[in-house]
Amino acid sequence: MNETLRAIEERFSCRAFTDEQPTDVQLEAITLAALQSPSGMNRQGWQIIVVRDKALIDNIEAEGMKNLEADNQEMFQRMQERRARIFYNAPCVIIIAIKKGESSSDGLVDLGIVAQTAVIAATSLGLASLHCGLAGFAFTGDKAAEFKQQLGFPEGYEFGLSVLLGQAKEQGTPHPVDMSKVTYIK
Repeated sequence: MNETLRAIEERFSCRAFTDEQPTDVQLEAITLAALQSPSGMNRQGWQIIVVRDKALIDNIEAEGMKNLEADNQEMFQRMQERRARIFYNAPCVIIIAIKKGESSSDGLVDLGIVAQTAVIAATSLGLASLHCGLAGFAFTGDKAAEFKQQLGFPEGYEFGLSVLLGQAKEQGTPHPVDMSKVTYIK
């Protein structure tokens, strides 16, 4: 099996990170891979923001949890029952901002490609990762403009998705593969 397929096979959704930061070399490799992602008509309607400031990550998480509680009680209760947080103690969060109007299906496909490229690159470098849409709740409330300013969102961009990066506290297991989800037509 080649290295790319091995990384895809080994990738798991990490929900418990150590405090150890990814290295500069790892982050540069991950962001370069993400920037090489294809996009519809090469629009590249994204901005990749790498956040290693733990205080800022904690503030975004606190606001996100507050807004989640106000906006989606069911999801908030589920998170509370699992003693979960939005960022699972990840020491590094990649925020992928997208141009307003890119939330059409094409823009969302492009966003997904960038995020998936980042997590596969992270896995190939020995890092754990997690796709994280719940961070978007931090960008729906009173502090949205403040966070966008602190993160350097370009004018006309909004939160798209985040990717959590770091070392796993424990090695996780990939989800089971369900081959019944595939149909071959000859």
